[in-house]
Amino acid sequence: MDKFPMLWDGRPVGELTLEKEPLYTWFTVQCRMPEEGLWCAWVTGDQGELRLGILEPDGGCFGIRRRYSIRLTAPLGKVLNGEVRLAFNEEAEWEQVLEPDRQICDPWLRKQIGGRRDVLMRFDAEHTYLAVPYDKEKPFPMLPLFCFAVIRVIQKQSYAVFAFDKKHRPVFVWKSERRKEKNGKSL
Repeated sequence: MDKFPMLWDGRPVGELTLEKEPLYTWFTVQCRMPEEGLWCAWVTGDQGELRLGILEPDGGCFGIRRRYSIRLTAPLGKVLNGEVRLAFNEEAEWEQVLEPDRQICDPWLRKQIGGRRDVLMRFDAEHTYLAVPYDKEKPFPMLPLFCFAVIRVIQKQSYAVFAFDKKHRPVFVWKSERRKEKNGKSL
């Protein structure tokens, strides 16, 4: 069993443990985060990185345990440490949807957006995110997808943010934050 520091912004916040088996490696992360947010654990090697996934609350700490095959861990090279990164940076990488017909593949979504020029979009390896301006005094945007939305402030404005998988299906990616809300804690 090998142990490495989990770093956030260059500072240690916890521990990454590796347990090697003949065909697999188990990665276990336990850490404390100095601020609230949706956090993702990464393994950093001298030749590459591997995303472990979203950290889940675990009795005052945050943690995750994942198993990966040798084929997926080999590109890391020698493991150096673990890193904690924001899974969803509210201010970064948003682009305005100026041409829905070109930028959005799904016909239903294009119709929902209509001629709006105030919709934002961003991408990560697994999801496409659409942020539609939200005003609690006006009808909810994209009402059929209400239960998939999370209200966020982006560039000092409220948005209903929706996540879609590669097949353009709405998905829940806010699991740990929804758990906090259910427990009565505000974000």
